[in-house]
Amino acid sequence: MNKRFDFDKEKQASFEYLIGTDEAGRGPGAGPVFAAAVCLTSFDERLEKLNDSKQLSEKVREELFDVIKENSIYAIYQGSVEEIEKLNILRTSLLSMNRSCSEVISKLNSDKVIVLVDGNKKIPEFKYSQETIVKGDSKSASIAAASILAKVARDRFMKKLDKEFPQYCWAENKGYMTKSHLDAVDKYGLCKWHRKKFFTKHFEKAEQLSLL
Repeated sequence: MNKRFDFDKEKQASFEYLIGTDEAGRGPGAGPVFAAAVCLTSFDERLEKLNDSKQLSEKVREELFDVIKENSIYAIYQGSVEEIEKLNILRTSLLSMNRSCSEVISKLNSDKVIVLVDGNKKIPEFKYSQETIVKGDSKSASIAAASILAKVARDRFMKKLDKEFPQYCWAENKGYMTKSHLDAVDKYGLCKWHRKKFFTKHFEKAEQLSLL
């Protein structure tokens, strides 16, 4: 069996349930950040493929998306562009994790839970037991599952936005600040889905170049 399940089993030891949580989309300059929380409730042999979402092909992530949902209690939340601009990306990511975990816990109807949080930052103002796991999506089955749900949900969202704003090529770059994305911003400007503060340095650099 995938060693990530053994990792979760050890962490769950004195708890009734274990939840893994992770986010997708902290780095891009456009679109919401997505966070997912997953409590695996049954085992399907297809879950042997669980791994950090970034280590899996898009095809495998898409295949696992429904398998994870069928074998878990889960929740997926967005942290809006407005929240990112107001709170910053880290706080918005953790807030979205809080929302996702809280929904899963409410569905479990038990507070005897341990939440494994990917990274080194705990969820603020969270009353349940939690533990941070650096590179958790490569160690924990539940965090890996959450990373896949968050990644696939966000990628699908950005592909839908691409139909409304095709000039930014979001179906391809998913909002990351690639050269083609930045070139499009220079040509067409920013839209409502852009995280404007993320472009401060880009515009400062462009202004400096224009003065040369």
